[in-house]
Amino acid sequence: MTRTTRRAALAGIAAAALAGKASAQGQRPAPREKWQPGPPPHAKGNRVFLDYDQIELDAAFNQSFYAANIEETLARFASNSELARARLGAPMRESYGISEFEKIDVYATKKRDAPIHVFIHGGDWRGGVAKDYGFPAEVFVMAGAHFAVPDFASVQTTNGSLAPLVDQIRHVIGWLYRNAPRFGGDRNRIYLSGHSSGGHLAAVALTTDWSNYGAPTDVIKGGLCISGMYDLRPVRLSSRSTYLKIDQPMQEALSPIRHVDKLRPPLLVAYGTDDSPEFQRQAKEFAAAVKAASKPVELLVGQHYNHFELLETLANPYGVLGRAALQQMKLA
Repeated sequence: MTRTTRRAALAGIAAAALAGKASAQGQRPAPREKWQPGPPPHAKGNRVFLDYDQIELDAAFNQSFYAANIEETLARFASNSELARARLGAPMRESYGISEFEKIDVYATKKRDAPIHVFIHGGDWRGGVAKDYGFPAEVFVMAGAHFAVPDFASVQTTNGSLAPLVDQIRHVIGWLYRNAPRFGGDRNRIYLSGHSSGGHLAAVALTTDWSNYGAPTDVIKGGLCISGMYDLRPVRLSSRSTYLKIDQPMQEALSPIRHVDKLRPPLLVAYGTDDSPEFQRQAKEFAAAVKAASKPVELLVGQHYNHFELLETLANPYGVLGRAALQQMKLA
């Protein structure tokens, strides 16, 4: 009797467990609240720029409203840069100017007379350091190119002016042209890219008269502008004006879309479909302006990438940006 009862009890427990497992497998978990990109809910205000009201324009220049994983992605930039240095070795750390900010990391390839890819990092013109943007270096070094990442001043140290940052990036290019033979670089094959605010600085450099910087007019052989800003007018109208001092002359001088006549090298302009609407618009309109000027340009669209995720593809030879950059340098 006891044996029968115990056996029946165990059978009942097993049946209940199997029924519970089947029930659990057949059920879907309760849906989590989906994160929605875009400005915070608000009543539509007066238009400030195009169809943006002030809240919408401010959000369009604040990536935290469009990239939920911003902190994780930036952390990957830093950790993957450490891994790249562990495999490649520490970069050459050189001074391209006299200030404490004017340093450049050069990840050198073993090939002689190799092309140089210069990358200008972003950070709202007020943050970021070169060592956290070494993660794409391995792709370029292994493909036979030097990868150079400069440090430069923050607008927090320039009283809100962008002019010193622009001047430093121009001096970076001039320094590389003069010093390329020191590390086996080909001064006649310098390529430039930049992301976000670094995309703006790169675009300004690409539309520069180089006669004042000790370099030939065609010193840059190709450009890649990634999710950048090419018209400073909406930037000036946004909340970024709390730390940027952009007057009318600076807005005119440092808006690359107004100087496409000075652009010489072939240009790649990239954005992600999960970028903010303003960054998408500026990329499209900059590329359209270059095309209208009958200059070589290609618009790259990163499907389903946000502002920061798109940059990670520069570290992949088969990624949206990595493939395009290597092809531009004829290294693919």
